[in-house]
Amino acid sequence: MDIPQLFAVLVDQALLVAVSVGLAALIRAFTGFGFAMLVVPAFSFFLTPADAVVLSSVLAFLLGLLSYRSWWGLFPVAPARPMVAGSVIGTAIGVWFLASLSVAEFQLWIGVSVVIASVVLARFVPSERAASSPAALTTGVASGLMNGAFAIPGPPVILYVVATLSEPVKSRAFLMMFFWCSSVVSLVMFGAAGLISPRPFQLLWVALPAMWLGNQAGNWAFARYAGAAYRPFVVGLCILIGLSISAKAVIWG
Repeated sequence: MDIPQLFAVLVDQALLVAVSVGLAALIRAFTGFGFAMLVVPAFSFFLTPADAVVLSSVLAFLLGLLSYRSWWGLFPVAPARPMVAGSVIGTAIGVWFLASLSVAEFQLWIGVSVVIASVVLARFVPSERAASSPAALTTGVASGLMNGAFAIPGPPVILYVVATLSEPVKSRAFLMMFFWCSSVVSLVMFGAAGLISPRPFQLLWVALPAMWLGNQAGNWAFARYAGAAYRPFVVGLCILIGLSISAKAVIWG
């Protein structure tokens, strides 16, 4: 691939990538979650399932490195070990599922998963509970399944964190840590399955500046306005995205 081809991106696609990645990075920096739930549905409008999940995972990996000071050493370690181990198992199974999906099926599954997870999340109230290794392992497997199939590992682990950690700094750091680990696992699995193509990397020159700006804005917002105000906004936005992508799959196929 020559240099002109490497940077060849349609204007509408570039705008969609920039807006979705920038907004997702902002929300992720503010809340600790939401990045993949926002970008994968947006990417699925113009990328194949494999390219959409690879691009999301690459960006999640880079974003975790970019923001490591926001989460390193701030999360509880006890539930992290079994959860990450479980995610490896789940991701391997999820990658196999991804390879069997058509574009329409992929979009429909993403939309339904995001809507259900968002509705359940809206009904949870953060509270401090003792960590359980079996629960953490099970959560990791479930998250891995969604990570491998859709590059959206968030819903199961978000529910776990919301149900067990009430302190915003700890819960945000735990989610950032886990999603970075999930991105590493998924990229290894996608590579082993032969799902990585040059196409996602063509979009990095658009996505990276937007991601950096969104991350900076989200960190500023967290430092200034950290609290529960973000929940209705994030949940409502995710529901709208899930419904729109499901409608596209059902109506247009």
